[in-house]
Amino acid sequence: MDLFEAAREKMRETEAPLALRMRPRTLEEFVGQDEVVGEGTYLRRAIQEDQLQTAIFWGPPGSGKTTLASVIARVTRAHFQQISAVESGVSEVRRLIREAEDRRAMRGQRTIIFIDEIHRFNKAQQDALLPAVEDGTIVLIGATTENPYFEVNSALVSRSKIFRLRPLGEEEIRKILERALEDRERGLGSLGLEVEEEALSHIVRLSGGDARVALNTLEAAALLSREREGRRYVDLRAAEEAAQRKALLYDKWGDAHYDTISAFIKSLRGSDPHAAVYWLARMLQAGEDPRFIARRMIIFASEDVGLADSGALQVATAAAQAVEFVGLPECRLNLAHAALYLSLAPKSNSALRAITAADREVAEGATPPVPPHLRDTHYAAAPSLGHGKGYLYPHRYPGGYVEQSYLPEGMEGREFYRPGARGEEACLVEQWMKRKGAGVLGREDRGREGGNRCPGEG
Repeated sequence: MDLFEAAREKMRETEAPLALRMRPRTLEEFVGQDEVVGEGTYLRRAIQEDQLQTAIFWGPPGSGKTTLASVIARVTRAHFQQISAVESGVSEVRRLIREAEDRRAMRGQRTIIFIDEIHRFNKAQQDALLPAVEDGTIVLIGATTENPYFEVNSALVSRSKIFRLRPLGEEEIRKILERALEDRERGLGSLGLEVEEEALSHIVRLSGGDARVALNTLEAAALLSREREGRRYVDLRAAEEAAQRKALLYDKWGDAHYDTISAFIKSLRGSDPHAAVYWLARMLQAGEDPRFIARRMIIFASEDVGLADSGALQVATAAAQAVEFVGLPECRLNLAHAALYLSLAPKSNSALRAITAADREVAEGATPPVPPHLRDTHYAAAPSLGHGKGYLYPHRYPGGYVEQSYLPEGMEGREFYRPGARGEEACLVEQWMKRKGAGVLGREDRGREGGNRCPGEG
């Protein structure tokens, strides 16, 4: 580092925004992502030993992608070059590759090129990198918020190690903020600020796992701090003003958390789409983890919609995947999509009632052995033990159905599943009864409800 670079570094540490000033300089200062860069991981050892190979850092904003690159820049003996895919074109990429070739030939020095937002490079720009990556002229490090398997050239992906970074947890965000409040050199420690617990929790919740957002909000709140008894305080009002969002009554581990998710689930169950999206918005604006909401909707899809519309489980699961791929704030659209679908879908809790009844029988009743005709026959001695004897293979019979007992001896005729009469379930049960040639089962609702149509009906 020459004198000019040292001066620029000093200026950044004193005049830059807090988020940039507090950027970790070493792996020891790095907070979170232990599964990616913690002790004993490949990436940590590769950085420490200056043996990093082509890699792509994939994760949401503020999760540490650029920070990892800056740590690498500090510790590597290689020439480190950073560019942005938003501002650079093919000509600059080719120039950097030529310089890397010269550096390698004349000094034997490796070149690491860090490309921020690499997913914004078009195919031609990505293709220009490929030969230099392949022959080792450059070590490429790409950072992206998008799924690289979709947005980055497959040839580049196949030559890269993909490191997926997650949104930081609340305790990790809190640790970063507390460090900034204590650091007198780069942080806010020299101001002697006291941040009230409510204010700090509000900033943490609204950060969405983004360290940059949290630090920027804290810095703005510090400017809005109020003097009281000779000291500077950041109260909830200052934190709300800095974040430009009011604090909602919501504690992720308290009554408000459980009450709000309960209101959401009951609105879905009650088929009220208006209330469902309202409670969804309340949770998201209060900083609830969208993954928690998605998990609850997946459970609801089987517990309360069930066989009345089996597509509900697919929609809820797709929403959960979208949360992981997209993240906030955009994934609120995917969550709203799923919530509205679940609200409007016909309802059946027959899956819940069936497994509950079966659980009770297993827990409280006898557990007779598996009948011989149902036992496994995939080993040589099985036939001599009578396994499979008398089993009727359904596919050999008309309609793929033949009457035989599948329950243990003494339990024949026991019923755990009581079908509902709504949506697709009514059709499934009707077709099942036709195959059995039986009459009406023990439904809770006799006959199909009006408006339910089976596929192929006019």
